[in-house]
Amino acid sequence: MKPVIRLASSSQTRAKLLKEHGYDFLQESVAFDEESIRAKTPKEFVYKATLGKYDANFERFGIEEYPLLVADTVVTSQGKILRKAKCVDDARNILMTQSGHTTSIITCMIYHSKKLKLIDISATHYLFSEFDLEDLERYLQSGEWRGKAGACMVEGFCKKYIREVRGYESTAMGLCIEKLDTFVTI
Repeated sequence: MKPVIRLASSSQTRAKLLKEHGYDFLQESVAFDEESIRAKTPKEFVYKATLGKYDANFERFGIEEYPLLVADTVVTSQGKILRKAKCVDDARNILMTQSGHTTSIITCMIYHSKKLKLIDISATHYLFSEFDLEDLERYLQSGEWRGKAGACMVEGFCKKYIREVRGYESTAMGLCIEKLDTFVTI
């Protein structure tokens, strides 16, 4: 049986993944400033961001009442870390970096219960076809890219441009649910 967990993330996509996989959870979190993170690689960045979020939320909530689940995701393409876009022009530039190239979406999660502390870094790699510019503009105008690492929605806009995928789609959506499922009932 899966325990009720505390999802320390405001991500609706992470919440959706948990619901779809039969988890009961509370969704509340303490903010953490990712802008202060300095990292040389995308994996280092996502690990430091997740660890910072974990520390802040563990300090506030602990694990006595509910196990804690914290995650962060980073997108990288052409050697660049692609953060959350700040405006439409930023989103356009970020997405054009991915168009026709391999994009890696790296998610780090920390699940901590009284019996287990799981730290996982998973990556899913997508080879995208070139994005149709009119379709890209419609996506940009929709605003769906807001709050998304790399302005990327593999379950939405980017889906039709995927030529090849290596890894779990859930990792790209912000939470490697397959790995969480393996350990959460321990």
